[in-house]
Amino acid sequence: MAPLSTYRLQMRGDAFTFADAQDLLDYYAALGVSHLYLSPILTAAEGSTHGYDVTDPTEISPELGGRDGFEQLSRAARAKGLGLIVDIVPNHVGVEKPRENPWWWDVLKHGRGSSYASYFDIDWDLDGGRVVLPVLGSDSDADDLVVDDSGAEPVLRLGDLVYPIAPGTADGTGPQVHDRQHYHLIGWRNGICGYRRFFSITSLAGLRQEDRAVFDATHVEVKRWFTEGLVDGVRIDHPDGLSDPAGYLGWLREITGPDAWIVIEKILAADEPLDLDLPVEGTTGYDAMREIGGVFIDPTGERALTELFESTGVSYRAVGESAQTLKAQAMTETLGSELARLRRTVVAAAGTDHDDLPPAIAALLSRVGVYRSDYPSLSGVLPAAIAETASQEPDLAPALAVLSSALARGPETGVRLQQLCGASTAKSMEDCLFYRDARLVSLNEVGSEPHHFGVSVAELHHRAAVRAQLWPHAMVSLSTHDTKRGEDVRARIGVLSQVPSLWAELIGKWTPAAPPPDAGTGLFLWQNIFGVWPVDGEISDDLRGRLHAYAEKAIREAGTHTSWNDPDTAFETGVHEWVDAVLDGPVAAEMTSLVARLDLHARSDALGQKLMALTAPGVPDVYQGTELWEDSLVDPDNRRPVDYSARRDALAARRHPKLRVVSAALALRRDRPAVFADGGYLPVLADGQAADHVVAFLRGGEVLTAVTRHSVRLSETGWGDTSITLPAGAWTDRISGRAHRGTVPVAELFTELPVTLLERADD
Repeated sequence: MAPLSTYRLQMRGDAFTFADAQDLLDYYAALGVSHLYLSPILTAAEGSTHGYDVTDPTEISPELGGRDGFEQLSRAARAKGLGLIVDIVPNHVGVEKPRENPWWWDVLKHGRGSSYASYFDIDWDLDGGRVVLPVLGSDSDADDLVVDDSGAEPVLRLGDLVYPIAPGTADGTGPQVHDRQHYHLIGWRNGICGYRRFFSITSLAGLRQEDRAVFDATHVEVKRWFTEGLVDGVRIDHPDGLSDPAGYLGWLREITGPDAWIVIEKILAADEPLDLDLPVEGTTGYDAMREIGGVFIDPTGERALTELFESTGVSYRAVGESAQTLKAQAMTETLGSELARLRRTVVAAAGTDHDDLPPAIAALLSRVGVYRSDYPSLSGVLPAAIAETASQEPDLAPALAVLSSALARGPETGVRLQQLCGASTAKSMEDCLFYRDARLVSLNEVGSEPHHFGVSVAELHHRAAVRAQLWPHAMVSLSTHDTKRGEDVRARIGVLSQVPSLWAELIGKWTPAAPPPDAGTGLFLWQNIFGVWPVDGEISDDLRGRLHAYAEKAIREAGTHTSWNDPDTAFETGVHEWVDAVLDGPVAAEMTSLVARLDLHARSDALGQKLMALTAPGVPDVYQGTELWEDSLVDPDNRRPVDYSARRDALAARRHPKLRVVSAALALRRDRPAVFADGGYLPVLADGQAADHVVAFLRGGEVLTAVTRHSVRLSETGWGDTSITLPAGAWTDRISGRAHRGTVPVAELFTELPVTLLERADD
């Protein structure tokens, strides 16, 4: 059975354990959520702050409290009327420190003779049967390897790097012993890796979940949770990375049972449907996030913000066109090892090679606008991309014919092609282009497409109605551990679409006063600084440090002037000095003034999108701490510990506007579960001169949500004669307690807050 709502908890051995969650059960129950939604809880790399680098999938993390702690939390939660959802990671495991991963250690020690050799997606043909590990600063570092026999077994050591030695091969110098091993340590700059990774992260090795034995071994603990009734559902991390996502989900459904709630981290393109045959309740909600947040973007601001972006010397059209180039570059450079392996797979299947295979594959996949296209509902995507590539780059047609021949001769080529497509999409879009596009950075979000400047009310209503019909129990999210900015930060930045001329004027004034090292970088960071700037203008040491960390990550991800692999110290120093100049110089007072001027409008949008997310079709997730205002940026900033003392106090007082909205909506979901589970969705249209500033909808004929949008322009004109005609009967606002009936002036609905949540009062 689907939850009524979830509350995401970021479990951390150093900050938030099972015992910590158990101590807060009274708070979560009082807030009104039905289920706690835990980040990965299986044993991860020592000191992991996120849990996605699982090192032992058969054991619950001792750092979090182990098996006993988890079972105590489950029992205590159920006693409070709360269920549990757990995030699981099937695609990969952590291998940064091999000794922490028993399976990986055994493979490195015994090679193909290991009982776990088939568990990992290893390229055994790359180096004569040795696993190539790109972990050294340079190839020559292998000369400094030493044999360390001080422990229970001899190992090869280089500083903090420790690797096993195959039985009977420990005699000789370190380099001599290394030459006899089942692995080959090389420099990471070679761009070669001997196993499938999670995207380009060499510390995360891909698993072969298409093998039932591997599935069973990696899901023994997950299966126990359902057998013993400890959890009610799971969230699946990155299923697109698997060889066969649909097959995996089918096996998962077998062990969870038909009633378990399963949602998948499937990032959909704006025009991409989720395959109806998947045995899941839906996605984790990035699609809903795009729609709900997008409806608050004012389309009238597009032209001015585009012109402001182009004043940096870059055509905005060129940014969109660069998406294809960046994706091709990601394949040929960052993911060159995966591309080379795919080429060998193609050659083996087709029985012939072609010099243009790598560029042909890169050109082809750069034209595929989804993470992977082998779902039945997307069967036309790849042939259309082949046709377009062959038409626009006819010199590549012969190589494409070789690829098509290989695709027809066996599944492995198609699988590796799709896995490369997903990885290159993530590396080029989320991890690069989203840090270059500085037109309106609140649009640069996972699951979003920044060139679409917001979402119309018409699109929102239609997509919500379709979701109510096809995926009524999918998750609806506003913030996650992977979002580039928290929901309230996005809402504030989005207000700039309502005041583009003012923003352009201020950027024109601030830039000479605090010149950034690069105009595009400055425009990007100005918006993020505005998004988290405190209303009182007091810059704490903590905020300063967070902004510096964010700036460094942003410019390295953008890869325009500096990068993770080749940091430009001079440019980065200039950016850090500029951030301090903004925080400490004359611009600071004007930034504070701007924030004060627009804060009410930002909070209006934040409340509006929050109420919509809590009442629209689907299961809403409240990301930890977002029941109050929050100012998180990208990870790890958004995984910081939450101040629950402040939230307890706010819940008791019930005066904080955001918490009032959250608790009222969650309570209403609890009181009328059928309305939100299967009640359908009907748009409600306002009448009058400011009708465009209202977004409203009806759920199940019993609950009506109405929110304000584009409030800056509205503040100049007022509501005037704008009204909403309620369905027959008496209606009560669950937030304010006010009663309404018939045709109601919108100004009356929004007397206290810019949102209203009406419940039919005369059943």
